[in-house]
Amino acid sequence: MLLINLDLMDTINSREDISKIVHMFYAKIRKNELLGPIFNSHISQEQWPEHLEKLTDFWETNLFGIAKFKGSPSMKHINVDKNMNHSISQNHFGTWLQLWFETIDQLFEGELAIKAKQSARKMSTGQFLSMWNNRPENQKTVDNNVFKKKAELQ
Repeated sequence: MLLINLDLMDTINSREDISKIVHMFYAKIRKNELLGPIFNSHISQEQWPEHLEKLTDFWETNLFGIAKFKGSPSMKHINVDKNMNHSISQNHFGTWLQLWFETIDQLFEGELAIKAKQSARKMSTGQFLSMWNNRPENQKTVDNNVFKKKAELQ
């Protein structure tokens, strides 16, 4: 006898759905061997509930266009990288992205699930580049290139 599972996964439809993703994802992050120590050293146990609400606001703004999120993720990431002696690498963002995709795929499907993954991919690239460009050794390179170009124009 052939059994077919007709259970369809849910689609992302509400803030509650986003909150479910965010809570499950960051539970994985906090336990992850690579990422857990970074997150847990920068966000205290008492700060996590507020942080998860802010992240839910962020994704609600991103997925539903509801203007709830206020903040500067780039500055936060730059400061974390500075606190970690500029050691955050593409591997960290790759692990973050893999856990994000895994969490979404476990819970949801559909257009907004795809959008959440595509947005995370773009944001992770942007956040890494923002951190990298703000590292002292890269600031000197950028500054020297600017001065070199100005000198060539004169």
